[in-house]
Amino acid sequence: MTAYLRSPEFSRSSFADVRFEKLLDGFTPSFEFEPVNPLPESEFVDRLRRIRREAIIAGHDVILVHADSIGSYRVSNSYLRYMCDWTREGVLVVPTDDDKPLTMFSFFSSSVLLPPAGEPVLVDDIWQVGTWGRETYNRPGKTVNKVVQAVSEFLQREGLAVSQIGLIGDATSTGYWNGLKAQLPKSSFVAAEAIIDRMQRVRSPKEQEIVRAAAQLADIGIQAAYHVVRPGVTDYEIYAAFTYAQMSRGGESGDGYQIGINRYGTHCGKPYGHIVRDGDLINLYISSVLYHGYSAQIARMIAVGSITDKQEEVLQMCVDGVKNAAALLKPGRLISEVANASFEPYIERGYLSSADSRTMPYNWAAGDDGSPRLVQRKHVVDEDWERQGRKLMHVYPATDGPHNPNVGHSVSMPKFSNYNIQSNNHDKLEEGMTLVLHSQWLEPEVAGCNVGDCYLITDTAAENLSCHTPLEPHRVKL
Repeated sequence: MTAYLRSPEFSRSSFADVRFEKLLDGFTPSFEFEPVNPLPESEFVDRLRRIRREAIIAGHDVILVHADSIGSYRVSNSYLRYMCDWTREGVLVVPTDDDKPLTMFSFFSSSVLLPPAGEPVLVDDIWQVGTWGRETYNRPGKTVNKVVQAVSEFLQREGLAVSQIGLIGDATSTGYWNGLKAQLPKSSFVAAEAIIDRMQRVRSPKEQEIVRAAAQLADIGIQAAYHVVRPGVTDYEIYAAFTYAQMSRGGESGDGYQIGINRYGTHCGKPYGHIVRDGDLINLYISSVLYHGYSAQIARMIAVGSITDKQEEVLQMCVDGVKNAAALLKPGRLISEVANASFEPYIERGYLSSADSRTMPYNWAAGDDGSPRLVQRKHVVDEDWERQGRKLMHVYPATDGPHNPNVGHSVSMPKFSNYNIQSNNHDKLEEGMTLVLHSQWLEPEVAGCNVGDCYLITDTAAENLSCHTPLEPHRVKL
């Protein structure tokens, strides 16, 4: 039996009454989830057409798209999934000429071509390069070098050895690109990520359906968490209830969110065995619920029993911040105007002097002069952590403020660059954008809050995609 179950709160008699599998007994969401099919092939045909057109304008003869494995069957970016719905690692060769097929060089090690997303859309040939190494495979060589050799030989066979090559990837792509530059010295290599980055700022109608469904999954998970929260329950069980509720309906992952519990509202954490008690503030920061490759993000707070007047003020301030910003959402509105409106409740209450993101204090900021900020060293008592033989010896975060100097950002596929909702972003909102507005404040050992909703910009205003759970804190009465 784990350490937290040996606590006084979990006597043998109470443990028998609170079997984990029974916590969700009687749970029914307040609405019925509406599943959505994966994107149709026609969506990828249109993307390929647009990407090839931009490549022609840029002078590229061929584009290489790369994503690498980062462990646990995850990849370093979403470029391949956006291009052809391939969820694993590989290098995709995309000739600019539309009469030439797409070719994939993959080096996955523990998967076969099976759904979900096991068959790349629009790709003719898949070459399995394999994985290499003496210790694991007893084959001398390195996978990166073998991929470089395979791709360069293919480009030479296709008459593309002397070309302008557009590169779409990330930091993990560097070894592959450097190897290809050495193999093809007469070619020029040009970063081309901006082609896809621009395209995915606005969601198509089919994409909007998927993001809406992802937000519904998040709402159902929140409702399941509310169902199980009570004194004596652990953060493990709350996290598991959320996870079961959304993944049993089609969510792709149970690791795209955080739970923070203590008496001060700390957010952005993972479960560690905290036992819910009177006076706890619980933050469910749903930073990503994935559905068919697209994510939704929302945040909710739970107040257990009695909390302080200061904590009530911070909770209301953050709720007001989201509502102020949401009231301005519509096509043509400056993003900076939305951000500035969100911080008006902070300024009115004296928590901030300005909405300027450059000068605003925030939790992870360095010193005012740019030098490192020392995190206060102090023993912060946490009986649930100390029961496991550890101690918390620093006060996090290092300074008061919102979590970030903004009120949100775009919501998209994992690892794409976000645009932020902050004072220096003077772009205009466009129909089809999906974004999260999350208002936060954290004052160490005093009060904290993080609440937010996911929105779709419509033709006239905005749709709240996370409308099935109220933005206001959920109350657990004792």
